Amino acid sequence: MNDREGTTVTAPVLTGRGLTKQYGGVHALNNVDITIGAGEVLSVVGPSGSGKTSLLQVLSGILRPDSGDVFLDGQSVGTLSEAARSELRRTAFGFVFQSTMLVAELTAEENAALPLLLGGMPRHEAVSTARDWLHKLGLDGLAGRRPGEMSGGQAQRVAIARALAHRPRVIFADEPTGALDSRTGQDMMSALLTSALESNAAVVVVTHDAAIAARARRRVELSDGRIAEEVYA
Repeated sequence: MNDREGTTVTAPVLTGRGLTKQYGGVHALNNVDITIGAGEVLSVVGPSGSGKTSLLQVLSGILRPDSGDVFLDGQSVGTLSEAARSELRRTAFGFVFQSTMLVAELTAEENAALPLLLGGMPRHEAVSTARDWLHKLGLDGLAGRRPGEMSGGQAQRVAIARALAHRPRVIFADEPTGALDSRTGQDMMSALLTSALESNAAVVVVTHDAAIAARARRRVELSDGRIAEEVYA
């Protein structure tokens, strides 16, 4: 695989148009337009307070924009009810955070299977699917361990398995390597990007790490809630 991932981009899967979000009169997002292709890897960079996390949260339907809209496969996300948006996040999107957000009381396979179980998949099928993803991510032998019994890199791979198990259209990764050393972070990103490529899932990575940002085919830099620069590798 090349150093830069997501080099083949198909039709747009996720589009934001005129996205604006304010907090206390300050623009976190200021009329942002962005399009993400199926299978694309996009990195979002910029200084703290530039709007990176706000953009991720608006694109993923966690937050509603004050104006503008997000479209998944051409369908408006903004017109959906809260329940429908929650369902969309569970089925169409996957999430990887700096803090893994794993459930401490559950094993690796149970954490990875959780979105499938919540979606109504029979337990034996959900666990089998989770084990397959753990195997793909090099976690053989760790299925029965709880998060506290794993290294940071191993726990992040479990989080990747959880994000990918239901085969989402888009994976959102918010500073996914922030708590890892550089070598482990690069290994974790390789695992994420390789697995996403196999599923043809787009990946949106918010990061301060220049080496991680360089893995993407396209880099968007935000400044004061606007796209200041857009660079293709």
